[in-house]
Amino acid sequence: MNRQIRAREVRLIDEEGNNQGVVAIQDAYQAAIDKGMDLVEVAPNANPPVTRIMDYGKFLYEQSKKERKARKSQKQIEVKEIRLRPKTTDHHLSFKVRDARRWIEDGNKVKVRVRFRGREITYPEVALEQMQKVVDKLDDIAQIEQKPEMDGRTMLMVLAPKK
Repeated sequence: MNRQIRAREVRLIDEEGNNQGVVAIQDAYQAAIDKGMDLVEVAPNANPPVTRIMDYGKFLYEQSKKERKARKSQKQIEVKEIRLRPKTTDHHLSFKVRDARRWIEDGNKVKVRVRFRGREITYPEVALEQMQKVVDKLDDIAQIEQKPEMDGRTMLMVLAPKK
């Protein structure tokens, strides 16, 4: 028994899940020992507290197995990034867009970042044009999740796969 049960009587649930009613704590503990199992308190705040006869080690093992299976079936979405500059040529941009297309088809999100250096920051419309080109080329498979916005000396936009 993990915790001391302070009540004199408890509601007992047997190993099949049948309610055995309210019994003395000593009787419940003895019934668990006779069956070679553990007496586990499942609802301590109930009146009287609810206990269950079970194999606690097996229960913990099954719980961890369920958690592992749930984690395994989860899809991890990565956020990939393409970095551009206001002076990036169309030819170079096409390579970046090709990579972004591949990542989006794999189910990942793509962050498009345009970094400004020096006086380039006075022309944010150039970066917006580039981002619009990227969106136009990926319009068939991607949607804008986060619209272009300035963040210090960079302009940032996030694209996600269409549902």
